[in-house]
Amino acid sequence: MTCMQRWIEAFNGLGIRDMDQVTGLNALKGDYINLTMKMPNGQRAKLLDDAKTYYGTELCKRDGSGRCYGLVADEGQLLVVEYGAGGSDAELVVWKRL
Repeated sequence: MTCMQRWIEAFNGLGIRDMDQVTGLNALKGDYINLTMKMPNGQRAKLLDDAKTYYGTELCKRDGSGRCYGLVADEGQLLVVEYGAGGSDAELVVWKRL
């Protein structure tokens, strides 16, 4: 099983409400996807390296809110962020070390 297949299975196994199944991941530049997001403790932070390439995708929430999930993976982590249009109001959903 490839890394990509393992990451897809891991994302699908998270059981996130209102998230469709992940069927594929794309190469994404860190500086493009590294959003400042609200952490569970209320602080705001970026968790990715702008100079790195990650694998991920965007899935719109099924609840009709207009918000999306951004999914990101690399050899050391899985990251799921929920956000509005253009990456606004980003909030951490899952950050899992691999």
